Amino acid sequence: MNNPIEGRSRHPGGRSGRGRGHGAHDNDFIGKDHHERDHGGGHQRRHGRHRVIDSGELRLLLMKLLSETPRHGYDLIREIEAMTGGAYAPSPGMVYPTLTLLQEMDLISELESEGSRKAFSLTDQGTLEITASVKEIDGIIARMSAMRETHQRMDGGPVRRAIENLRRVIRSRLGNDDVDKDMLHTVAGILDETAQRIERL
Repeated sequence: MNNPIEGRSRHPGGRSGRGRGHGAHDNDFIGKDHHERDHGGGHQRRHGRHRVIDSGELRLLLMKLLSETPRHGYDLIREIEAMTGGAYAPSPGMVYPTLTLLQEMDLISELESEGSRKAFSLTDQGTLEITASVKEIDGIIARMSAMRETHQRMDGGPVRRAIENLRRVIRSRLGNDDVDKDMLHTVAGILDETAQRIERL
């Protein structure tokens, strides 16, 4: 069966398949282990280039979620964030253009709505697409679940407390006027040694 997602090599404003999504940005592919939350902007601030999900995978994931129940774009963003335990949420600049692309490809359809938000559901063609992509979708969901488990280990409990305590102590001590280059090297040496000890565990 021809794959309607992979079948179009180009689309106005973006590429289908594994390339950049329609209107996507680099920070949509960054995991929380490589960035900090930017609550002012609502999503992510870049600190690395760890690919979480590419444009083709996002399309499949959105269709999978829409196959369960009709949803608005914001609902889809929040659902993906919940799947990862808060570790990752695609930006509106990635999700909404992708929904437009899926609609233009007749894989999803817009439902009538009294409010300003658009709700979408999967079409028959979209159902055929996700049925043919079950293994890939399962792999994406498994990766989201693994990200949630990792985030839960790192974001709570004694490790989180210790990291926050270390950050506080470093800021407090190195903020004093008596700090010189020797002290900076000493602190860096302690941190390097600690990192090596943890790595050897």
